Amino acid sequence: MRFRSYLLALLAVAPMAILAHPKLLEHVPLQWRATSDLRLGAAPLAKTSVTFESFQDVRDNRQSIGENEEDEQPLPVTTDDDVGAFVSTHMRELFDKAGLDTVSHDGAVTIRGEIKRFYVRETSTYQAEVIVHVTVLDQDGQKLWSGDATGDAKRFGRSYNLENYYEVLSDAIVNATSSMLQSEEFERALAGHGRPAVTAPG
Repeated sequence: MRFRSYLLALLAVAPMAILAHPKLLEHVPLQWRATSDLRLGAAPLAKTSVTFESFQDVRDNRQSIGENEEDEQPLPVTTDDDVGAFVSTHMRELFDKAGLDTVSHDGAVTIRGEIKRFYVRETSTYQAEVIVHVTVLDQDGQKLWSGDATGDAKRFGRSYNLENYYEVLSDAIVNATSSMLQSEEFERALAGHGRPAVTAPG
């Protein structure tokens, strides 16, 4: 009887233990889940061919992409994927969407990037920040422009939910790209190395 009582007590506690210790979001694959719209500047974009190099991840902890800080014991979010390649791939897709001509090689300009920030802080909301240090080079390797493309995103969602992490990180990339496409200095760097300007699709 004593053993049976002990077993019943364990069974009663087990569901509570499972609830108290959710499955950790570690080694998750990166997925694109953007919900934000790309924003462009008022000036029409130069029709310049652009080559994207795969961005380099220069963060100190390359696996860490977020953390839930709602409780005393933080819950990590990590990935084994190449964050630099993920960001450059989707930034190139956003350039295509903006009406720019991206090519695999030999573009009129080349864009290099270093990932300085790619992270979500979860408290009562999900707060993502993406910072990419971008360098634009001409075909001779001369620097035309350099600066940080920064994007933030914030949303409510279920606690420690992977889909919400995907959404705010993707939206932060969209907003970082928007900040670059709205930069007059960046536009001037493209304008001197392309065909006559065309109005980008809305």
